Amino acid sequence: MSDVLPLQPAVAASLAKWHQMIAERDLNALRAITHPDACFRSPVAFKPYRSADALILALGTVITVFEDFAYHRQAAMPDGLGVVLEFSARVGDKGVKGVDVIQFDADGLIIDFEVMMRPMNGVQALATEMGARLGHLLPAFKG
Repeated sequence: MSDVLPLQPAVAASLAKWHQMIAERDLNALRAITHPDACFRSPVAFKPYRSADALILALGTVITVFEDFAYHRQAAMPDGLGVVLEFSARVGDKGVKGVDVIQFDADGLIIDFEVMMRPMNGVQALATEMGARLGHLLPAFKG
């Protein structure tokens, strides 16, 4: 018996597209794998941001803030519809470690994307930079 949990085929295909977008640092195709009612959970906001537009705006911006971004490990959820991706990156001179917890629907569309990060000084650096870039836009998506 294998310890590796399989992903549903549609999820595996979307996850492969996600990894390709990250490798190319180009999220232009993100909408194609995101449910219109997706939810984005930021490491710096208590309430989630709701809609594909919010998720795409946040992730499209954070990829320009993070430097040396890399995924290191991946774990599948038992139902094959979700993954946890461990990453590291820098925000200016602050190193961060974190996880992306991504939940997909049966069609392979992202329905929930949650980011958790540490240490606090790296999270604060990210919050400052994201606030400067999106502080006037993201509050409209809180729900």
